[in-house]
Amino acid sequence: MATQRLSDLTESLLARARAAGAESADAIAVEGRAVSIDVREGKLEQAERAEAIEIGLRVLIGKRQACVSASDISERTIAEMAERAVTMARLAPEDPYIGLADPAQLAQVRDASALELADPAADPAAADLERDAFEAEAAALAVNGVSKVDQASASWSRQTLHMAATNGFSGGYERSSRAISAVAITGEGLEMERDWAAESRVFQSDLPSATDIGREAGERTVAGAHPRRPRTGAFPILFDERIAGSLIGHLLAAINGTAVARGASWLRDGLGTQVLPEGLSIVENPHRLRISGSRPFDGEGLATAPRTIVDNGVLTGWTLDLATGRKLGMPSTANAARGLSSPPTPAVGNIALTQGPHSRDELIAGMGTGLIVTSFIGATINPTTGDYSRGVSGFWVENGQVQYPVNEGTIAGNLHDMLRRIVPANDARLHRSHVVPSLLLEGLTIAGA
Repeated sequence: MATQRLSDLTESLLARARAAGAESADAIAVEGRAVSIDVREGKLEQAERAEAIEIGLRVLIGKRQACVSASDISERTIAEMAERAVTMARLAPEDPYIGLADPAQLAQVRDASALELADPAADPAAADLERDAFEAEAAALAVNGVSKVDQASASWSRQTLHMAATNGFSGGYERSSRAISAVAITGEGLEMERDWAAESRVFQSDLPSATDIGREAGERTVAGAHPRRPRTGAFPILFDERIAGSLIGHLLAAINGTAVARGASWLRDGLGTQVLPEGLSIVENPHRLRISGSRPFDGEGLATAPRTIVDNGVLTGWTLDLATGRKLGMPSTANAARGLSSPPTPAVGNIALTQGPHSRDELIAGMGTGLIVTSFIGATINPTTGDYSRGVSGFWVENGQVQYPVNEGTIAGNLHDMLRRIVPANDARLHRSHVVPSLLLEGLTIAGA
């Protein structure tokens, strides 16, 4: 079985590391398979299949560490990796905060069977993916006003990972993913506009039909035809659910332990302060079933658990791994993410923002005159001050009704003020790892015509 093979590889890496002189070490092995199909103009454009096993090793000598990785799993390569990592660690600068977890901190649950992260259904054939891609393309082209489909795609992947460390941790699990997407175009030349639709799920049976996805891409594209520039001034702005998660993402980046420990976060003094309107919370839940961001343990072997990041508008804590927690004098929040060739760093998984009582359409109706943002074009965001400026496109609203599509606009504000003024709709899609509804904001500046 793949799980046993990966377990054996991590144990071999650890044994070689100890033999080479490492005082402690952790290892990761990942085996993956993926197939993707792209079609264009009724023809197969590209078909790719990838299979690989990759391994990573981190060794620690005192307060020095080094990481190495490889895609060759031969005994010779494993031995060379261990020797190289130990040599690198001896030359690395000291970091007083690094170190493996204490055995008492380690997760007891070491597989993800209860989280349903791997689809038990048979892997789809390439012909199944090709059919989905063609169906998505045909559905987009059937929308009146679509001139062509830039690309329609379908993909599938399955990945198994195993982690082990010299502190006694050993665990792993499998993940799967199935996705369909389409990019449609309307108009020609300088009048050309494009938009897209995409869906992905852990279980194939949960994925919407390719026809629905293609149709949505076409309808979004046609709705954006013949855009104008938005008006300049201070107006209400509604971040569409498609992109609203990016705004909450800036908050999550600002509470990341790495940024906080470096003093490079606009929320570095925000612990215990109001960062969202009263009544709104952000909850992280790494144990949601069939969700891509779920996991039973983090990249350092600590048990994951639900936590409230923002409670009734107040920031309650940082996102920490062991090292950033030690630096800030706090326990890890079990948010370590481990790469093959990099040490653990803090990262947030599944989060959900409190949804509001009103629909997206009700918020639009109450806007008066303003802007709906559906996509971004570039960004200038200062992670230290929170100053925010982004190019946008979307739709102009007057008297609470959508009037026409817009592009070539810029919105600007400061994240401190923006986040404390958000009004959430109730349209968040619950299958997403980041469950964030459309967000209405006041007080931003729009630069347009």
